[in-house]
Amino acid sequence: MLLNSSYEPIKLVSWKRAITLYFQEKVEIVENYDTHINSSSSQFALPSIIRLKTYVKRKTRFVAHFSRSNVFKRDDHTCQYCYKIFAEKDLTLDHVVPVSRGGKKTWENIVTACKSCNQRKANKTPKEANLKIKNAPVAPRWQPEIFYERFKLAFPESWRHYLGVV
Repeated sequence: MLLNSSYEPIKLVSWKRAITLYFQEKVEIVENYDTHINSSSSQFALPSIIRLKTYVKRKTRFVAHFSRSNVFKRDDHTCQYCYKIFAEKDLTLDHVVPVSRGGKKTWENIVTACKSCNQRKANKTPKEANLKIKNAPVAPRWQPEIFYERFKLAFPESWRHYLGVV
């Protein structure tokens, strides 16, 4: 994975491209895989994450498509009130600020909740319901499903932090 100098993910690059950029002194290696490649005279660790040495200005910042499934993925299928992991069929979406109080259907106002916690919270704020949110809701910078559907692979554990999938 190629990161901007600010550590923001830019795109996936092949290991060959990563090594080429490294030898051109355009990137630094942030993380390596356990795998090595051999040349006729040397052995190199395979780069997993590389970071550009100079910042590349990007026109638009990617914001993930808002959907029920993506909210569950962002929150790792974990109820944000009781902190337990559930199957998708047992989860609901909860408006942190209820719709009746002006709450919007946005990344910053929707969290994953189990059915029990959602009923307990009802039409209240988390504070009024005496509940604490595990992770503040934010729009993910990358759409997690891209790595499953488009590239047909599961991303390495070392990428999770940079992709905002914790």
